[in-house]
Amino acid sequence: MITWLKDDTPFPSVEKALALPNGLLAAGQDMSPGRILDAYSRGIFPWYSEGEPVLWWSPDPRMVLVPAELRISRSLSKAVSGSKFEIRLDTAFRRVMEACAKPRPGQQGTWIVPEMIDTYFRLHEMGFAHSVESWLPGDAGAELVGGLYGMALGKVFFGESMFARQTDASKVAMVALVEKLKGDGFELIDCQQETKHLASLGARPIARTEFTQRLKELIHFPLAPHFWKSETR
Repeated sequence: MITWLKDDTPFPSVEKALALPNGLLAAGQDMSPGRILDAYSRGIFPWYSEGEPVLWWSPDPRMVLVPAELRISRSLSKAVSGSKFEIRLDTAFRRVMEACAKPRPGQQGTWIVPEMIDTYFRLHEMGFAHSVESWLPGDAGAELVGGLYGMALGKVFFGESMFARQTDASKVAMVALVEKLKGDGFELIDCQQETKHLASLGARPIARTEFTQRLKELIHFPLAPHFWKSETR
């Protein structure tokens, strides 16, 4: 059994999450910014489909990337150094989320539902949620061709999703994100689920107990929420 959350129901301990499906912890209807912030601070995130209640997860193990451990392949290094993209921060957050929400080839739907886009955009306006964007310059103006978004709390960045309409557009944005986080003193990137792509960049799975301990150490640093300065390079 999982906990059904009412507006005033606290999250249960993440140790109560199910093993199958891995990490399912609770369900409810509340997708307010306050509920989202509380969830991330405990190592919990929402993931559900349209028409379902909000499902809350804390999988074990947890995929993470330490910024200093970013692994850049020779081909990615060439893409970054010779990048044809302009990298911008926090200039098109909703558009990045909407692009990430489009179903991938072979997928029937998306977990980035309209309610989620609206809530995370509110968190963006509050200075917690951020986007890193790859733009392709052109005669008719720059075109958004790739990017990613996530949440920043304390010294942890919680990566959510990325998209690419041009080869390497999301990868170059990822490298720019890590550079930004390293410069700002962030110590951990939560990647949530294990994928070959993330593993190729140096991400690795760790036990949920280790993840939540690191989270407790890093989440309460007094880094005030703010917009990331828009940059180009």
